[in-house]
Order: sequence, then C-alpha cells, then structure tokens
Amino acid sequence: MQGDEARTLLGFPPSSHPTLSQVKAAYKRKVWESHPDLFPAQQKPHAESKFKLISEAYSCLLSGTRRQGSSSVTNTRVVRTGVPRAQGGRGNAALIRVPFLFIILGTVALGGLNATRAYKKEKAAYPSHNPFLP
Repeated sequence: MQGDEARTLLGFPPSSHPTLSQVKAAYKRKVWESHPDLFPAQQKPHAESKFKLISEAYSCLLSGTRRQGSSSVTNTRVVRTGVPRAQGGRGNAALIRVPFLFIILGTVALGGLNATRAYKKEKAAYPSHNPFLP
C-alpha cells in the first residue's frame, strides 16, 4: 500500500505528514467505526475487508513515521525498570525482596505458632497414657 493511499484511508490529506500520535488516534477511530463485530452477518465480509485495509494502512504509516522520525532522533533508550542505568539499573533489588521475605517469614512463623498452640491444646484435652509419647 502506498503512503498517500494509506493516509486517505485513515482520513488524512494525501500529502500530509501526520505524527505518530495522530496516526494512532485516527486508527483507533477508524477501527471503532468499521470493526466487523459491530455489523450484521450479511455485512461482515465487507467490514472485514475494510478492517484489514485499515490495519494495513496503519502499519504502513506507522513504519513510515518511524523511519522519518529515526533520522532526527539521536540514541534514546527507554529504561523499563524505572531505575536509571547510570545508577546500576537494578540496584534496588534488595528493597523489593525485603518485604516479600518478611511476608514469607512472618507467615511461616505464625503458622508454626498456630500449630504449636493447637498441639498443646489437643494434648491438654486428650492426655496420652503412653510413656513414649511426649
């Protein structure tokens, strides 16, 4: 699909240069208008073909805007961990692990405490006459 054709299909003038956010917004709007599930059974084949054309136009314009934008943008990296790479990147792993460690140890300790209490209560209710049992 040509760029002019894709722009016209998404509602832009043929010689325009839409930004990435404009392309995404136009794609979402067109998808909501022409999604095949919104049409009755007899109109679904036409809606499916239009939906495929819109998706193809979106991918065409998306790859075109990325190619255009990549020449003007210098090396930018998105850090997905939320911690800047200059500070080690994953230096806060201990801060994340500590609460989980406390939760696990607390659960085990309270579980053991409850088991000990239940054992003592059972032993008091039903004393054993066997000298080998505690």
